[in-house]
Amino acid sequence: MTVSRAPLCHQGLEVSQLMAGFWRLKHWGMNAQELLGFIEAIMEMGVTTMDHAMVYRSEAPFGAALALKPSLRQQMEIVTKCGIRPAGFGPLGASHTSHYDSGHEAIVESVEASLRDLGTDYIDVLLLHRPDYLMDVHEVAEAFAALKAQGKVRYFGVSNFSPAQFEALQNIWGDGLVTNQIELSPYHLQALDSGVLEQCAGYGVRPMLWSCLAAGSLLTPVDAKGQRLLTALQKVREETGAGSVEQVVYAWVLALPCRPVPLLGSSKLARIADAVKALSLSLTREQWYSIWEASNGAPVS
Repeated sequence: MTVSRAPLCHQGLEVSQLMAGFWRLKHWGMNAQELLGFIEAIMEMGVTTMDHAMVYRSEAPFGAALALKPSLRQQMEIVTKCGIRPAGFGPLGASHTSHYDSGHEAIVESVEASLRDLGTDYIDVLLLHRPDYLMDVHEVAEAFAALKAQGKVRYFGVSNFSPAQFEALQNIWGDGLVTNQIELSPYHLQALDSGVLEQCAGYGVRPMLWSCLAAGSLLTPVDAKGQRLLTALQKVREETGAGSVEQVVYAWVLALPCRPVPLLGSSKLARIADAVKALSLSLTREQWYSIWEASNGAPVS
């Protein structure tokens, strides 16, 4: 089974139904050739959308692997993020205090650094990584316009934005934001009630979801809530004949009507292949709500 492709937004950008996340790449211990082999293998499964961020420090090693086979660039979509400046690190030089920076200069220089490290001429989707309380939406829109006019970024979106923060920038950026990358898992349900998913659906954009496995706590519970969830997930796995609890988790988030795009953060090809099988798994409403109930700690009322 391979991952299908679908539009991320009404502007026409297509992405794979599952994305590869590289935020832990620096801990994977792969050399460039090994990483290239991993990239080729997941692309053969249909996972063509690659998620990065300047602060992940994943772009340079990814770029080194891509340089070994440049033809792959035209077959993938690269997503990266800007806007976080950790103390002592960043394209604008070392800072003493970690902070957010959505200023024009910061956005442009972060993109220039990403292009250099990735070894590419353009980024498919640039996301503002976190809300900046000092964000001037007009300044952000000007930076976006300059980068698009220069052909350096094709589309723009945000990450971890509230509905109000998304709306503020959406109203100014004439081309429209293409996604909001947010945290959502059976363990972390906040997005279900924040309005962010309904907002994405209303604008015809699909949210990207990070940490669907709740950083592994759904597989190895660390508290009573996690244990309740694992029990519920295992029950649904038995009922559906799913190959793993992970498949059930991905099927649970994929059931949302906003048609989200989950990120896969694993370096293990077997786990990527296992997640791909979730695309053919369907849960009943009762099964979906049994998992929600385990997380909520109480039934619907």
